[in-house]
Amino acid sequence: MATVVDLFTYPVKGCAGTPLDSTHLTPAGLAHDRSFMVVSTDGVYRTQRRDPRLALVRPTISADGGSLTLASAERGSGDGGDGVRGGDGVRGGEDELHLDVTTSAPRRDVDLFGATFQGIDQGEEAAAWLSDFLGVPSRLVRVPPEHDRKTDGLTPGTSGYADSSAVHLLSRASLTHLHARMAERGAPPLAIDRFRPNIVIDSRPGERPGEDWAAAPHAEDRIRRMTIGAADLGYTKLAVRCAVTLVDQEAGARGGPEPLRTLAGYRRAAGGGVVFGAKFSVVRPGKLSVGDEVAVEEWGDAEA
Repeated sequence: MATVVDLFTYPVKGCAGTPLDSTHLTPAGLAHDRSFMVVSTDGVYRTQRRDPRLALVRPTISADGGSLTLASAERGSGDGGDGVRGGDGVRGGEDELHLDVTTSAPRRDVDLFGATFQGIDQGEEAAAWLSDFLGVPSRLVRVPPEHDRKTDGLTPGTSGYADSSAVHLLSRASLTHLHARMAERGAPPLAIDRFRPNIVIDSRPGERPGEDWAAAPHAEDRIRRMTIGAADLGYTKLAVRCAVTLVDQEAGARGGPEPLRTLAGYRRAAGGGVVFGAKFSVVRPGKLSVGDEVAVEEWGDAEA
């Protein structure tokens, strides 16, 4: 058996995650996950692949999604002394921005990996703050309420501005195994935020030998259907890893060849790419909490 040990939501795609004790799992993933995205002035998505400083933006969103704060981890959060940035529902100083989220502004086309979706532009003050922080002209958009994206994989589903499926799950056993292999190369361990999971699971203390499936590295690869808390999830595909894993999330800059160098030696998928962790669609929404039991209803063969 396994339990949930960490929950993370990422309100703004590419920016820092927010740890949670509990949340509602919606059809599109953890509440507010990737519901906002930073784009170029042409509407093309920005991620840490090319804009690693996104990692230094710490978003906080209200429970109802009506207000969003972006704080600079580099300069600390504060109001810069003046307490006001201007109109358009934006308050704060140079280190943070407080935004009243709009869902009524005009829609615009946005590009995510070559696919065209709609986004609701969040105004000039949000654009100015992000442009200044990232050093490139940028704008902030929100997923519109009518967003109806279809995601691929074994279990079809939907998501906001995630790369693909709604939920990324990773086990601590998989991370521990990676660290052991990295240590053989003389490389230090990495924080789990390099992999940006939504749900982290681990063995349940006191489990009897033979029943502790979560102690085996990459056991999550074989899960096909599972229940966590009040929610059901269905496997879509393995998580193909990219250059985002090379970004030091505390520094907002690339930190070297790990973990991709080590993963490439033992985690290549048959269909191509380096994989680590698994992705899932939401079959039945419901509440999730740290400490919830992970009950696997169906297993399959690993694809790596």
